Amino acid sequence: MTIKCIGILTSGGDAPGMNAAIRAVTRTAIYNGFEVKGIMRGYKGLVTNEIVDFRSKSVSNIIQQGGTILKTARCKEFQTPEGRRQAYDNMRAAGIDALVVIGGDGSLTGASIFAQEYDVPIVGLPGTIDNDLGGTDSTIGYDTALNTIVDAVDKLRDTATSHERLFFVEVMGHTAGFLALNSAIASGAEAAIIPEIETEVDQLAELINHGFRKSKNSAIVLVAENPATGGAMGLARRVKEEFPEFDARVTILGHIQRGGSPTAIDRILASRMGEAAIEALMEGQRNVMIGIKNGQMVYVPFPKAVRHDKTIDRVSLDLVKILSI
Repeated sequence: MTIKCIGILTSGGDAPGMNAAIRAVTRTAIYNGFEVKGIMRGYKGLVTNEIVDFRSKSVSNIIQQGGTILKTARCKEFQTPEGRRQAYDNMRAAGIDALVVIGGDGSLTGASIFAQEYDVPIVGLPGTIDNDLGGTDSTIGYDTALNTIVDAVDKLRDTATSHERLFFVEVMGHTAGFLALNSAIASGAEAAIIPEIETEVDQLAELINHGFRKSKNSAIVLVAENPATGGAMGLARRVKEEFPEFDARVTILGHIQRGGSPTAIDRILASRMGEAAIEALMEGQRNVMIGIKNGQMVYVPFPKAVRHDKTIDRVSLDLVKILSI
């Protein structure tokens, strides 16, 4: 099938750098002679036919903006065969031959299903602050989120030190510990409690008995959100019950981690990946995510990208312990 028109959508949680990716996809496509359509509100826009023409000026002055100019929304209809049929009919009626989907694991899973059902050429871009997609060293938005967390922890440490408190700072990650671990290193936190090793060791007891009690009268602990353990709130309750001599407080950073102007690293990554997405379609690639490995763009099959087998760097985990003594 000859591709003449490419549709772009953003789906799932927003991530800083999505606009830079939209800009790069749009302008690279136009440069290579393709028409471009913007699909509003993710898969919902495909189902409800919210499709608009995109020109080069449509993406002017957006590289520095957080969020996504295409908006994003959940779409239960797209999870059904009937909804996907409606989405396909609207896509074809709009003249769209291929899609670039920017989002996380849920978005790329939906793209994979859609591509298989209707033989649609789709290339994905890893747009998520969680950095939990396989086959790529980093995802769009991850670096900005790290910087946001570090800035918040720097401010919290002033209070923790002044009041001699133990602060649990909960960060996002969708049960993945990359944000918690690396922001702990960057902010000089005393520990990172992450879901990847929760079955190996009682991380709270280890912190209290071998770290906090030993030499600290205040501490910052980065905690990855984890519904199974109750996250930072669950840890604070345990401290109150098991170690009542410590004054434990909780700060949940929440959606502030998603916002803000993307860092230079995220702008460059998104721009490179956006250009690579169009190159991939021109090469006849389909059903792949653009990743980055050792500085080079790579093609990652959707099943590998969403497998959730990306491993935590144990050296980095040890580094937090070594530097917190």
